[in-house]
Amino acid sequence: MEFKIEDLTGAVNGEVIQTLSNGSVKIKINGHEHILKLLMVSTYEFEFILDHSFHYAKIIKSGTAEIQLIIDGQPITIRKHSKLTEVLEKSLRMQSREGGIENSLTSQIPGRVVNILTKKGDSVKKGDSVIILESMKMQVAIKSHRDGYIKEIKVTQGATVGRNEVVAILG
Repeated sequence: MEFKIEDLTGAVNGEVIQTLSNGSVKIKINGHEHILKLLMVSTYEFEFILDHSFHYAKIIKSGTAEIQLIIDGQPITIRKHSKLTEVLEKSLRMQSREGGIENSLTSQIPGRVVNILTKKGDSVKKGDSVIILESMKMQVAIKSHRDGYIKEIKVTQGATVGRNEVVAILG
């Protein structure tokens, strides 16, 4: 994977080496290995730890060829590699499996949380609606895919969630 960051004199070469079991990814940037762990991802914001250092990023503008974002208060433009989106989505899917895919309720679409129908400790049956999202003026229910109880709600009402983001954990 190759991408350019504005104001740097050369291209930054990066590649994903290994997806680790804890939701982290081992990456190589310009020949040096690093550990990257996504902590929070929503439609336009994400938090991550890179080599034990916390970072916050917000996407300002995203097009097919480049992304403009602010990382730790510094504006940056990244010219995208055609496979960058695939790599990020694969990493998010791995993160959602961290607690076990059978225990995670994930959003199928990006949207805004308009209603949380359950709370921690509530019993749910397969097919019960747990959270309602709104996207493009449509409301979509995130439903339990098995019987169990709500171990944790990972979102708040009004929050924005991204596609494949974990919104609740079943016990």
